[in-house]
Amino acid sequence: MAEVINMPRLSDTMEEGTVAKWLKKVGDKIEEGDILAEIETDKATMEFESFHEGTLLHIGIAEGDGAPVDSLLAIIGEEGEDISALLGSGGTESGGAEKEEAAEKDASNTTPVAENTTPADIPDDVEIVKMPRLSDTMEEGTVASWLKKVGDAVEEGDILAEIETDKATMEFESFYSGVLLYIGIQEGESAPVDEVLAIIGPKGTDVDAVLNAGASATTAPATKDATEQAKTEEATQGALSGETAASNDGRRIFASPLAKKMAADKGIDLSKVTGSGDNGRITKKDIENHTPAAVAPAAPQEEKIGASAAPAPVSMALPVGTEGTEETKNSNMRKAIAKALGNSKFSAPHFYLTIEVDMDNAIASRKQINHLPDTKVSFNDMVLKACAMALRKHPQVNTSWNGDTTRQYQHIHMGVAVAVDEGLVVPVVKFADQLSLTQLGHAVKELAGKARSKKIAPSEMEGSTFTVSNLGMFGILEFTSIINQPNSAILSVGAIVEKPVVRNGEIVVGNTMKLTLACDHRTVDGAVGAQFLQTLRSFIENPVTMLA
Repeated sequence: MAEVINMPRLSDTMEEGTVAKWLKKVGDKIEEGDILAEIETDKATMEFESFHEGTLLHIGIAEGDGAPVDSLLAIIGEEGEDISALLGSGGTESGGAEKEEAAEKDASNTTPVAENTTPADIPDDVEIVKMPRLSDTMEEGTVASWLKKVGDAVEEGDILAEIETDKATMEFESFYSGVLLYIGIQEGESAPVDEVLAIIGPKGTDVDAVLNAGASATTAPATKDATEQAKTEEATQGALSGETAASNDGRRIFASPLAKKMAADKGIDLSKVTGSGDNGRITKKDIENHTPAAVAPAAPQEEKIGASAAPAPVSMALPVGTEGTEETKNSNMRKAIAKALGNSKFSAPHFYLTIEVDMDNAIASRKQINHLPDTKVSFNDMVLKACAMALRKHPQVNTSWNGDTTRQYQHIHMGVAVAVDEGLVVPVVKFADQLSLTQLGHAVKELAGKARSKKIAPSEMEGSTFTVSNLGMFGILEFTSIINQPNSAILSVGAIVEKPVVRNGEIVVGNTMKLTLACDHRTVDGAVGAQFLQTLRSFIENPVTMLA
C-alpha cells in the first residue's frame, strides 16, 4: 500500500521547509534508510531519509520550492500502483494539473488586455487597450507617465506609457500600429483593471462611437477561447515588463529590460542577437557575449586641394559600463537568522566590554599539550574552557531574561558559532564545564563537522546558556556580536597579535588577544560583566589553572 510522506517538522520552530535537493527521482527504488532529499529548515539544511521501502511514485514539492509542515512531500508505493485517490484527497498536491486548471479558470474570467471587443460594432483596424492585470494581487493601476500623446503615430513595439502597479512601475508597449486616438486615464490617475486605457486606430475614427460600442460589448459574454485569453494576457505581461522589442521585419523580439538597455548603450541591434532564454528571450549574458559582425572600413575620402584639414576631435576617455542588480531568494535559514538577530538587537539593551589578554603562556602551554600523543588542542578550545569555568564563578552571566523573572541556569551549555554555506549555525556543547580541554576540542570538532556536512540534528543546536564567536582565524582583531537569545551574553574572540608590550617597565615583544563581551543589560550589570572578564583573563593567561 502506498505511503504518503509529508513535509517533516525538523525543529520546534519550523513552520515550513524548502526542498534544497532531491536525491531520488520518480521511478527510483527506495530502501528504508535511503536519503530522499535535503530539506532546508529555519535552522539548517538536513538530509531526510525514508522510513519506507518501495518505488518513488510522486514528488509533491519541486527543488527550490517551499511548503508548510505536513504538506505532501512524496508518495512511496509499489511500482504501477494507482495513487490518484491519495492525490485527490491529500489537499497538499503541488502538481501542475490543479494549477493549470486554476489558470484556465482565471483566464476564462479575465478580459484580455487589448482586443477587438465586438468586431461587428468596432472596425477591425481600431483597438481598445485596457488596464492590464499584472499580478494576482493587482486590483488597479496608475499611469505614472504617458510617452505618447493623442494624435501621435504609434508603431507596434512603441512604449505608450509607464504603469505603476502594486509591485512595480513598468513600461507598457503597444501591440498595434496606428494613431493614438484617445487616452482614457490621465497621468497620476488610477483605474481598476480592465478600464479603458487608450484607443488606437486610423486617424479620423469616431472615438465616441467606439467607446459606446465598447461599453455595450462588456455586457456580452466572452466568446474567445480561455486558452487564447491566457496567452494574450501572458504576452501583455511580458510587454509591460519591458521584455519585447520589434525587429525591422516586424518579428517580435523578446528581451529583458536590462538587455535592451545594454544593447542601446552599446549600439547593438537586438535582431542580430541570439537569445538563450526561454522562447529565445535575450538576456544580459547574450548581450555581453555578442560579437558584432565585422564592418568593412569606409573608403578614405579624397583630400581637397587647398583645403585645410579639420582638427581631429579630442577623445574623452569616459567610463563605460552597465548598471545592474541581482536578487537571490532568501533561504529559510537566512530569514530565521535575520528574525532572531533583529529581535535580539532591538529588544535586548546591548552593552560591550573589551579586554586585552596576554597570550604568551597560552602559546607555550598549547605547544606542550599538543606534544602529547593523540592530543590536539586549539586556542578556541582554551577560550571555551576558560569561559565555562568563569561562568561557574559568575552565575549571573549564565542567565536568561523572562520578563517578570530572570532564569539562572545550574548547567553550562556552550554555544559555538559556526559558519556554513547557508549562513550561521550555533551547535551546543552540553555541560562544557565538566569536559577536559581535549574532550571539549573533540566535541566542538565533531559538532562543527556535522553542521558543515548538513548532518547536525536540531537537538544539537538547542539549549545554549552562553555563546562564543571566534573570527580570529580570519585576522579580525576586535569585533562585537549580537547576543544569541535567550542567552544574556556572547563573547567575541579576535586574532592573536605579536606586538610591543610593556613588562617590568621595559618594552618587549609579546602576543596579545582582544576579547569583547556583549551583555544584556537587563540581566548583566557592567560590574558583573567586568568581573567575569577579569576571571576569564586569569584562566587564559594561566592555562595550568584549567588543567586542575
